Amino acid sequence: MFNVAVFKMKDMIRYLIYIILTLLIIIIASKYITKNEKETLDISKKINTNIIKTQIQKLISQNYKPCINTELSSIKKINEKQETKNEETPKEKNYMKKIITTEIGSIKKVKEKPQEQTNQEQTEQEQPQEEQKELATTGEKTEIITNNPIEEKYNAQYGNVKIKNGTNIQLTEEIMNPNITIENKNILIFHTHSCESYTSSDSYPYTPTGNFRTTDLNYSVTRVGTELETYLKQYGIPTVHNTSYHDYPAYNGSYTRSLQTVETMLQTTPSDIIIDLHRDAIGSRSDYAPIVKIGDDVAAQIMYVIGTDQGGLEHPNWQQNLKFAIKVQQKAEEMYPGLFKPLMLTEYRYNQHAGKYASIMEVGATGNTLEQCLTSMKYLSKVLDEVINK
Repeated sequence: MFNVAVFKMKDMIRYLIYIILTLLIIIIASKYITKNEKETLDISKKINTNIIKTQIQKLISQNYKPCINTELSSIKKINEKQETKNEETPKEKNYMKKIITTEIGSIKKVKEKPQEQTNQEQTEQEQPQEEQKELATTGEKTEIITNNPIEEKYNAQYGNVKIKNGTNIQLTEEIMNPNITIENKNILIFHTHSCESYTSSDSYPYTPTGNFRTTDLNYSVTRVGTELETYLKQYGIPTVHNTSYHDYPAYNGSYTRSLQTVETMLQTTPSDIIIDLHRDAIGSRSDYAPIVKIGDDVAAQIMYVIGTDQGGLEHPNWQQNLKFAIKVQQKAEEMYPGLFKPLMLTEYRYNQHAGKYASIMEVGATGNTLEQCLTSMKYLSKVLDEVINK
């Protein structure tokens, strides 16, 4: 029994060795086969790549090369012609540059319009600036020539300035004395009643959109404000002119809207001098046209309207407003007597609390023409220049 058991153990060991050897052979063979397959794939790829390159080169050599040669031949002919032309007028030796220039012609056309605009802007910059307006001179003979005038009433006076005091305030020397110093030279111009207009004329005809009113601001008091702005800037006085509608489409609430405008303007341009430019309205006399002749010019008269706190609204600036108006009108009476009508002092505030030297200026009346009012700005700007800059 013992001998049989030993014999069987030897057989088992031998079989085990066979199995291990067999597994080792299989593993080695598997690795070898995988490696050969990868090398085969790499060789296949290389072969395919070489075949593709060969085919491409063959196509280029057979198809595109003749085309390129043909094009080069055409270029050669062009160059030959160009060389002949250049022998007569030598301007360009680089012929390929000429061809490239021709090819990019389409790109140039795309940019042609903006380039024209750029050239136009450069030309405009090179041209001299538009001729400035003729400024007013002094020493001209001045006289009031109003036809069928309305009697000028006043009940107070400071020097050569007549004042129609419509309040119960007793005007004293201290209140009226224009002992002020103008430090901020910025001027703001706006129009509470932007659509107020004048009598139509040959020079400025217009179609009214109301009783002496028009929404075309080229023919209303707004146009007068533009004229004043232009003249003031020629004197070097910083001026901002707002042309917003405040009385259109609704007339009621004009002063509320214009105050909002002024407050917005002051945020960007702090100013003491604020002018609300109007046209005077005489209800019973639509033909009333207050006129002053200065030299050969015919100008509409101007009237200051200064508000107070008598209407119940807070207005701490009214005395300063009055002093500035008197200072300006004093100078005007020295230079162009009659340019201003008597100053009107009223109970109402008229938004003049917004500035230290705020005012309403009424230029002309319904019977005046726009050109007469534009002429007034020529002389008013000269007066303001003397007051502010001198």
